[in-house]
Amino acid sequence: MADRAGLIQSVHSHMQKVPWLKKYCDRCLKTERYGGNVALMVIDASFMSLGLNYFTAVVPAVLKIRELMPELDLEKLRDIEVEEVRYLWKNRRSWDVARNVAEHFCQVKEYKKCDDRRALRIWASNSKLDEWKKDPIGSIKGVGINTYQYLRMMGGIDTVMPDRIVKRVINDILTRSGYEAVEDDMAFIRKVHEIAQMTGYRAIELCWMTWLVQYEGKNLRAEKYRSVMDLI
Repeated sequence: MADRAGLIQSVHSHMQKVPWLKKYCDRCLKTERYGGNVALMVIDASFMSLGLNYFTAVVPAVLKIRELMPELDLEKLRDIEVEEVRYLWKNRRSWDVARNVAEHFCQVKEYKKCDDRRALRIWASNSKLDEWKKDPIGSIKGVGINTYQYLRMMGGIDTVMPDRIVKRVINDILTRSGYEAVEDDMAFIRKVHEIAQMTGYRAIELCWMTWLVQYEGKNLRAEKYRSVMDLI
């Protein structure tokens, strides 16, 4: 039998481990990550799609790029010579995804006569989950549902990425509370939004919580990478 109260309590107990998460998610939804540098947000999303450890592989690479390319913007990212930057990140597909995403956002910038931040937010506000594969970003080779959802989140959309860790944690909460696990990506996203309404937390908070309550050795990621979160 489904235990609604048990589910709410389980979610709450997880969220108590990351009491500072709301502030971080606010920054994400305001498109203010990486100091508001949209090119770095695009790179972050493109690199994360490989499934490597986000905190030990992706974030250090993005921060290194910020250090070496302080003037990087969408136009510079679009025009970057991949072979010249592969010493920073070896996977060419990741760079190709980043460049192609930047290309579309540059088109939005030109059409709307706006800056990088506004271009991302305009795209996100017009994006549709159910039609993601037809979207100019979703149709880019190498962009899957997780990258698409991640970019929407950074563009101001309160939603969730259906990646394996998010599914594992949320489905564990569901099954322990007498609900059925949800594996289909689209159905899972809708389920997380239902949980958000039930619990009073935002979908984006539930998403980030699942990554941060993981343990690496004896250390909780929420504690181990708290200082890193302030940088991104």
